[in-house]
Amino acid sequence: MEVDGLDELKLAIIDTPDCSVTSQFEEFDEQEFDLTSVSATDFSQAISMLSGGDADMLAMPAELLHGKQVEMLSAGCEVVGARTPRRPNLVLVSDDKLEYQPRLGIILAESALVRRQLKRARGGLRILSPSAYASIRNQECPSGDGLDIARWMESMREEGEIDGYITSRAVYDSLGPAARRHALLPDPKDRGGVHFLPLPYADLVILIARKRFPSSISEVVSETEGETCWHIQDQMISGLDSDMLERIGILVRHRQVRSLMKQAEEQRDLTLEQACHDTEGEVTEDEVHVEFRIEVLSGNGRHTIGLDRVIKYSEFRHATISAIRDWDVLLREASRPVPKDFYMDEEAPAFIDLEE
Repeated sequence: MEVDGLDELKLAIIDTPDCSVTSQFEEFDEQEFDLTSVSATDFSQAISMLSGGDADMLAMPAELLHGKQVEMLSAGCEVVGARTPRRPNLVLVSDDKLEYQPRLGIILAESALVRRQLKRARGGLRILSPSAYASIRNQECPSGDGLDIARWMESMREEGEIDGYITSRAVYDSLGPAARRHALLPDPKDRGGVHFLPLPYADLVILIARKRFPSSISEVVSETEGETCWHIQDQMISGLDSDMLERIGILVRHRQVRSLMKQAEEQRDLTLEQACHDTEGEVTEDEVHVEFRIEVLSGNGRHTIGLDRVIKYSEFRHATISAIRDWDVLLREASRPVPKDFYMDEEAPAFIDLEE
């Protein structure tokens, strides 16, 4: 279908239990152009709709594109925008907060990263995947999507078999359980405190269209912060295999200088404060900054390799290239055995094992 200016736009949408894409476009119902949405079952079908002219643009969770960019490019399509993540943080569904969980309490989490983060945050708990717990109890774990697994975990929580489980805010809202939810937030109360970086591509919606699609149209639907999130994550983690991707936590967001300065003062973080000054020492309040954080955790959650950057928005593309180089060096040096200083020294193991 041809789009005449902003008069009409046919949008193909892929929803997942963890990311409701449709809800993000409800606000366009009363805009000056007519936005018609049609549901797509999977990525291949949606790309066929684009290449065949049955849709003008595709909106879907960014995680669905991981490892499939060749298929997208082969169909003559490309990413033309992104939407800012609304609710990227996961929640603990339990009557008690994480720090008040009973000793040897059972918490279930599908994500390998979250299980490691939980072990780092709180010792003395039994942190298991749903499939591992089902195997121990000689039960059958649901083979459906995240919503089916969450229903199964909620039923066990209600029966008192487990103390809590981790899920997305979207799935929690869909279930509507009576239990309280406790957000796993990326900002610790104190510097170096407990924190949970979101999963890769968490709640990030990307927009795909045929090449040479009018930028004047995509700019209306896209959002600047979402485009920043997509660019950095695409550059940093798009080439990772699924095993390594499950160990990575990543956060990208826009920050106002006043918010950064307040955080630097509360945490007495001189490095963060200096990021808000220009070369002459003046505070640059007129430009949005980009906060970028990435980390990988060991299997037991005791060792963490992380990289934090706060940069001006105008410089974030160049800074991303520098961050990729620094991150590669950090991983390489931290994952190799420590060399001997003297021939009689014992060999020290690597700080972190990226294969575990």
